[in-house]
Amino acid sequence: MSKVSKKSLIATAMVGALALAGSNIAAADALTDLHKAEAQNFKQSAKSQAKINSIYEQTQDLLAEYRNTVDEADVLRGYNDHVQRMVDGQKANIVSLQKQINGIDKIKQGVIPLMYKMIDSLDKFIELDVPMNIERRKERVENLRAIMDDSNVSVSEQFRLVLEAYEIEAGYGTIFDAYQGEIDLGGRTLTADFVHMGRIALIAQSLDAKHSWLWNNETRAWEELGDEYLKPITDAIRMARKQLPMDLTKLPVFAAGAK
Repeated sequence: MSKVSKKSLIATAMVGALALAGSNIAAADALTDLHKAEAQNFKQSAKSQAKINSIYEQTQDLLAEYRNTVDEADVLRGYNDHVQRMVDGQKANIVSLQKQINGIDKIKQGVIPLMYKMIDSLDKFIELDVPMNIERRKERVENLRAIMDDSNVSVSEQFRLVLEAYEIEAGYGTIFDAYQGEIDLGGRTLTADFVHMGRIALIAQSLDAKHSWLWNNETRAWEELGDEYLKPITDAIRMARKQLPMDLTKLPVFAAGAK
């Protein structure tokens, strides 16, 4: 084996050192590149995660919105079902009301002629009845006839007024009343005080309380009474007007079947 000079060894050592130094520099550059690559990868991972998070949040928002939409749809569906039931009920009511209206028209066809008959019967009854408050009662009948010809008065109101007139006439049978009016004595007419106890007795007395008359419904005429009735009739008139307290008094009454 040949011997190597010190210079050669030194040169060799320097070359080795340089080679080692070069190797270290290359390794450092590779490590730097690796760090850069890792940093880039981390940055990319962070961006990807941010996108994932954003997509997830959007998905949650869309899911919540979908659920709200579904809930609203259920509410609207329930409300629509409710409204539909109301509409169906209203349609049924309309059909029922229309049937009733058609029935009312038929009822009117029978009621209107009936009312005319009732008014005629009432007029005839008043004509044959004891003539207490006769003018007022005849006027009521004429008003009924006028109302029947008035298109502004409903059929129901016309019927109510006819029934009311019948109730008033029925009331005359129980009233103890006094009023002032004209008495026809067959050729002469004078003002007198009248008092009646239902339909049992109708009595008239002159304003000077010197003459009294009793209505005879059989003969349809007034019959003059004796003086013994003047004071009792005056008292009866005052009692009917509440000018005297109610008390027993003597009044003339035709017996049943008397002529």
